[in-house]
This record gives sequence, C-alpha cells and structure tokens, in this order.
Amino acid sequence: MKKDFIFISESVTEGHPDKLCDQISDAIVDHFLEQDPFARVRAECAVSTAILFIAARFASEVSIDLPNLARQVISQNGYLDADFDARTCSILTSIQELPFEMDCYFNEQNLTEEQMERIPVRQQVTVFGFACDQTKAFMPLPIWLAHLLARQINQARVRKLLPYLSPDAKTQVGVEFRNRKPYRIHSVTVIVSTAQPNPEISPQRLHDDIREAVIYPAFAEEELRPDQDTRIFINPIENLMVGGPAVHSGLTGRKNAIDTYGEYARHSGSALSGKDPLRIERVGAYAARHAAKNLVAAGLAEECELQLSYSIGLSRPVSIQVETFGTGRLPDDELALCLERHFDFRLAGILRKFNLRHLPALNKGNFYRRLAAYGQVGRLDLSLPWETTDTVQILQQYAS
Repeated sequence: MKKDFIFISESVTEGHPDKLCDQISDAIVDHFLEQDPFARVRAECAVSTAILFIAARFASEVSIDLPNLARQVISQNGYLDADFDARTCSILTSIQELPFEMDCYFNEQNLTEEQMERIPVRQQVTVFGFACDQTKAFMPLPIWLAHLLARQINQARVRKLLPYLSPDAKTQVGVEFRNRKPYRIHSVTVIVSTAQPNPEISPQRLHDDIREAVIYPAFAEEELRPDQDTRIFINPIENLMVGGPAVHSGLTGRKNAIDTYGEYARHSGSALSGKDPLRIERVGAYAARHAAKNLVAAGLAEECELQLSYSIGLSRPVSIQVETFGTGRLPDDELALCLERHFDFRLAGILRKFNLRHLPALNKGNFYRRLAAYGQVGRLDLSLPWETTDTVQILQQYAS
C-alpha cells in the first residue's frame, strides 16, 4: 500500500446546481416527515437555465405545494437575478401517489426483537462508512478543508464581504501525505462566479479578495496551512464567469463524494438526498459512519472503512467487512465481529437508534435539507445522531 502520495478532494457551495437539487429534494422529504413521520417519499430534481423539474413519489395524506417549496429554497440560496430567478423560473412537476403499505406503519421504539427481525430492507445495496484520525471530526483532511473553503465563500457572499459573488462556487484542496499522514498543503483551488458579467473585477483584485476573505480565514484555525510552496489557483481558466443553473445543469445525487468522504474512502453509488429513512441506502450509510467513527475514536484503529452489504428481503446485512489499512490494533475480521456485536445494522434498529423518522418534526421541518450541502457525515455544526461517539467506552475494552 502506497504511503506517500498527494490526494485532492473537492467541495461546492450550497448554490451549486447539483446541491440546489439536493436541497430541494431533501426539503420535500422534510415537509412530508414533519407532518407524517410514516410517510414514504422519493424526490428527485433536475435544473437547467430557467427550468426546474421535480419528480416526486409518495405515500402520505400530507398536502404539499412543490413549486412554492422549491422557490423558497432557490430564493434562500440567493438566486434572484435575471439569469436564474426564484420568482420567474419555470417549474415542472411529475407527481405520483403510491399505494399505502401497512407494513411500513410501525413504531420502531416499541418493537420486540422478533418484530425487528421481520422488517426487511427493500433495496439491494452496499454502503460504506469511514473514519480516520486526521481531523477533529474524524474525517479525511482533504474533504474537511474543501468544505471549510466552500463555507467561507458562501459566508463572504452572504455577509457581503464579496458582494459580487454568485451562490455557485467550487473548491479543491490537495494534501501531501507521508506515511499516510497529512504532511503539508500541496494546492488550493477556488473557482467562483458572478450572477452577471462584471468587468470591473480584475484578476488581481479577485486573487486578493479570495485570499483575504476566503483562504486565510478558512485555514486560520487549522494545524496545516498553505506554505510558501503551496500552489494556489483562483479561477485558473477564467477570470469571472456567470455561474449557477444558467451555465450548467444540476441533478439530485450527483455529488456523492462531496456528501461523504471526498473519494478518500469508498461510498455507495446511490444518492443520499431525496429519500425517506426507510431507504437503507441512505440510513445504512449513516449507521456505517457511526460504527467506523466509534471504532477510531476508541483507539482501535487510525483509519477504518466499514462495508455493509444488504439483500432485499433480509433485515440484517449479509456481509460486514472492515478495512483498517494496517492501522488496526486487532485483525480486521475480529474488528468486524466486534462491530457486529455492539451495533445494530438492521433497518428497524437504525431507525430506532437515530430516531430518523421524527427528526424533521423535532427540527421544525428543517433537518435533512441541512445535510444536503457541505457533507452528510463529519458535521460539527449539526447535532447528528450518527456522529456521536457513544460506544467508545464499550469498544475500548478490546484495546486492552
């Protein structure tokens, strides 16, 4: 296994067209679950130029105005300009009401063990969870830093430090690793755009503004910062260009690496956003992250990738695999047995552990949408149940 390498991860701001679609899809999920925690819902969006398309499938008696909800999300992301305007963009919908399925109406908090075993998954999928000791959030450093930069760009726009920026931007951070440990910042790339062409913003002003308002503040509290040899690219191909859906299209679920580990670890090919918690490809990824994070936090490994494979009709994963990349204090197969013993990876068990169907109501209809930008794992700004390290003391007994 190569120990010295350079790894690059990217992030985008919440105004990126793909993330705009993710937010609208998850806002739909929030709306249904806030009023009906047993609702079944799938929502996908596509956006381009001045058109947004929403496809929603649901089983619930909750009423919803999809175009109005979408316009709220678009407006809150700052799209109120001529090229793409929340007030005037065309919104097309395809809505299908699904038949009610009585076996979905169960209260996981009151189920017996026998009843939980009888609740199968309905999708065949392999999900992954990952954690490492590179950051305080137990996330790989490249994606952690890319998210910091993307957040800082958005803050600079919202606080009008750089009022000419549009909501759409992209960041990339390259980290040099030695012996699989972060050693230095190799490169930083920031690509920003404007809502309208702005010839008054010269390349030099743009470079100075981004360094002062974005790069320096983002790295201010980080142990590794750009040094004199770090290559910094700011709009390396264009000076300033119009961004957002007026330039490139967006689609729900097209930024899975940004939602998870920045390609540093594997992730499922299934989208996370736009799905209710009975979809194992979404909640299974949360459960895998929770287990991997607790294992690393307990000191049993410096890195851990957990793989869970589910088969339609079964309640438990058919395969649980652990890879610690040579950093485990126990053999990987023993660590897999340890996680299987202390974590419940059944669908009903995940729902009960994380209270996933009731979180939108507890957060006033704004839970899953907040996950749709800047990562669905490794978040320190949100109180996510799968980010708790509540099993560390139990796992630490295996370290002795």
